[in-house]
Amino acid sequence: MGKPGWARNHQGLLLLTSVLLAVLAGLTFVLAGGREQAAPGGTTTSAPPQTASASPTATAVPRSDPVLIELPKIRAKSTLVPLGLNKDNTLQVPPVSRPMQAGWFSEGVSPGEIGPAVIAGHVDGNKQPGIFCRLKEMQAGDHVVISRADGLVLTFVVTRVMQVDKDEFPTDAVYGDTSDPQLRLITCGGSFDRTVRSYRDNIIVFAALQQGQ
Repeated sequence: MGKPGWARNHQGLLLLTSVLLAVLAGLTFVLAGGREQAAPGGTTTSAPPQTASASPTATAVPRSDPVLIELPKIRAKSTLVPLGLNKDNTLQVPPVSRPMQAGWFSEGVSPGEIGPAVIAGHVDGNKQPGIFCRLKEMQAGDHVVISRADGLVLTFVVTRVMQVDKDEFPTDAVYGDTSDPQLRLITCGGSFDRTVRSYRDNIIVFAALQQGQ
């Protein structure tokens, strides 16, 4: 998947095979047997991304765990639990029994540090809507508000929204190095393949820290 700048030990996190294994090494979600897992990715979008013009780089802040995410546009709000990697190097996800719970990849950068911090959430689960069930409605210019354990409240501005086929996940764009604090929100999307019990796509929101914070 390239060499993400957020990885504390990216050589240990990245297993390069003919398909790159991870929402948060090559994160995509696969609903299999009733729970979502991280899965392979590629590089092509299946829907045109919405984009916003670039703004001056915001100032990074020291590391601190995020504790709350708010998306005013879609009226979504959740505490954040830390997520790591499974033994097969796939991303852990919040329990499917708690579909309204979001989580952040605690082995990467925290929101506000330089690099892409990653937050994952279910589109649904346990026969209920998930915290990111309306994530596809986000647009360039919308805000994502992150509250941190150190008391800082950071606002990220959405720069683009993509819907991608899981087999064409844009790994470098999602996890590649950045020169400023950025954020990625990832969930499942598209149609549901009942044969393999998996959503075919991912919804990915890209956001950058608002200038002046």
